[in-house]
Amino acid sequence: RGAMYSIAQRAEHIWEGVSSATTRSRPIINTRDEPHADAERFRRLHVIVGDSNMSEYTSFLKVGATALLLRMMEDPSVVLRDLTLENPIRAIREISHDITCRRRVRLASGREASAFEIQSEYLERAQRFADHNDLNEEEKRALAMWEHCMDGIEQDPLTLDREVDWVIKYHLLERYKAKHQIELSDPRAALLDLQYHDVNQNRGVFYLMQANGLVERILDDRDVETAIEQPPQTTRAKLRGDFVRQAKEKKRDYTVDWVHLKLNDQAQRTVLCKDPFLAQDDRVDALIDSL
Repeated sequence: RGAMYSIAQRAEHIWEGVSSATTRSRPIINTRDEPHADAERFRRLHVIVGDSNMSEYTSFLKVGATALLLRMMEDPSVVLRDLTLENPIRAIREISHDITCRRRVRLASGREASAFEIQSEYLERAQRFADHNDLNEEEKRALAMWEHCMDGIEQDPLTLDREVDWVIKYHLLERYKAKHQIELSDPRAALLDLQYHDVNQNRGVFYLMQANGLVERILDDRDVETAIEQPPQTTRAKLRGDFVRQAKEKKRDYTVDWVHLKLNDQAQRTVLCKDPFLAQDDRVDALIDSL
């Protein structure tokens, strides 16, 4: 068939629905027991099927919608219909190859539904949840963006050329093909595909489009610059950031990961931060004071 455009490049490299593997046979959901927190209280949902996005809008929407659905799943009053896919590996490939978003796939129940129909059901339940529960500002914004994108997909997915990564890149490649009279199989098209995802802001094609106002933004450059130096102030990232900053200033040898704050030049000087949502800890304060 030659080269064809895929919505999700990652879909081509997923071979299992659920698995503890990450490299040998990539699953949609990884179940390796690494909560990076207190295992008695927390579990980590490790979804590794998603593409890495360039669009701020796409990133905010996918994380926000997922977070809202997880909140709903943890609410015993919310009942979600079983929409399990019969063969998730085949289904995500078939969905990825259909830019109309109308391709129907078989569910475990025997009925068929398109990705749009499945998303519509989840969105409708999220809207009902929002009617009876208080959402924070991020959840409200994610829900509004979700509604906007679903309206766009219902009319024509290709109209979301400022919001959704795969649509933005699709139009970019189509314009390039038309200008240079080439096919998608041409190496120049593959190069442009890679250049779209270049994270160097001085040469990455996406960032050139962003600088010219061709895509939607969630942040401004000042937000990004601040986040490089200042971690979130409502999670344990604040504890890590405070420790790293002080250790660097005092020129101390240290090791930091998700949970551990460790001074390498002192025996038994390690603090475990097992609560991801704890932004103040007397033990960390004492460790910093000891520097």
